[in-house]
Amino acid sequence: MLWVTFSVSVLVMLLIDLGFFSKKQRSVGRKKAIIMSAMWIGLALLFNFLIYIMQGPHAAMQFLTGYAVEKMLSVDNLFLFVMIFTYFQVPKIYQHKILFLGIAGALIMRLLFIFVGAYLLQHFAWIIYIFAAFLLWIGLQFLRKQKSYSIEESKMFLWIQKFLPVTSEYHDGKFFIRKGKALVATPLFLALIMIELTDFVAALDSIPAIFVITTDTFIVYTSNIFAILGLRSLYFVISGAMEQLRYLYIGLAIVLLFLGCKILVSPWIQIPMEMSLSFVILIIGLTIFASLKANHKEMKK
Repeated sequence: MLWVTFSVSVLVMLLIDLGFFSKKQRSVGRKKAIIMSAMWIGLALLFNFLIYIMQGPHAAMQFLTGYAVEKMLSVDNLFLFVMIFTYFQVPKIYQHKILFLGIAGALIMRLLFIFVGAYLLQHFAWIIYIFAAFLLWIGLQFLRKQKSYSIEESKMFLWIQKFLPVTSEYHDGKFFIRKGKALVATPLFLALIMIELTDFVAALDSIPAIFVITTDTFIVYTSNIFAILGLRSLYFVISGAMEQLRYLYIGLAIVLLFLGCKILVSPWIQIPMEMSLSFVILIIGLTIFASLKANHKEMKK
C-alpha cells in the first residue's frame, strides 16, 4: 500500500513540477521555486505521517532522520551545481532542463546503489562497519574541505574535452549539433555530464549514511527520493545565497562523524533514533544560525 502511495505521489508531483518549470524555455523565478520546494517538503512530511500510521513511530522516525540527513547532504551538492553552471556559463533558461535530467539520472543511480547495498548487508552484515568507517573518513574530508573547487582541473572533465569535440555556443539548448559530417557537443552536454558525475559522487556519501540509520530498503529509498526530488526547486530558492552558508561543511562533517561513531559503538551503546533525529536537526539549525550571524557581523564592519 505504501509503495503504491509513494509511486502515485511522486508521479503526480513530477507532473506538477514539469508544469511549473518546463512548459516554456524561461528562467525559473524564486517565488515558483519556493512554492514547489514547500510542496515537496510538505509531501515528504505527509508521507512520513502515513508511515507513522501504518508502520509505527520508530519507522517514521527512521524516515524523517534519513530525509533530514539526505537533505543536508543535498545542499552541499548545490554548491557544485552553482560552480558547474557558472563555469560553463549556462543560461538560466536552460538550467532547469539540466537539473531535471540530472536528477532523473540520480534516481536511477540511487535505486541501484540502495538495492546493491541492501543485498550486501543482508548477506554480509559486517559491511555496515565499513560504511561507518567510510562516513568517518568523509566527515574528516569535509572538515578539511576547501571551497575552491576547480572544474577545469577535474580529470574526468579533461578526459571528456580531449575525446569529445565541443562547440562554444548553446544552439537553442541542444546537446549536440552537426558540423559537416561530425557530431559536436555543446557546453550544455558537458554541464549535464558534470552534474551526473556530481550526483554519482553524492550517492557514495549519502547511501552509507542512510544505511547507518536503517536497513529497511523501503525507508532508505523513499527518504532518499523525496530529498532528491525537491533538489531542483531548492536550487532555484537558494542558489543566490549559497556562499552565505559558510559553516555548512562543518555541520555536514559533524553529522557524518556522529553517524559513523553511532555504528561503531552500537555493540556496547544503543543511541535511540529520537536522539539521532534531534541531533541532526540541532546541527542543521546551529549551522544556519552560525552562518547567518557571521555574515551579519561582516556586514556591520
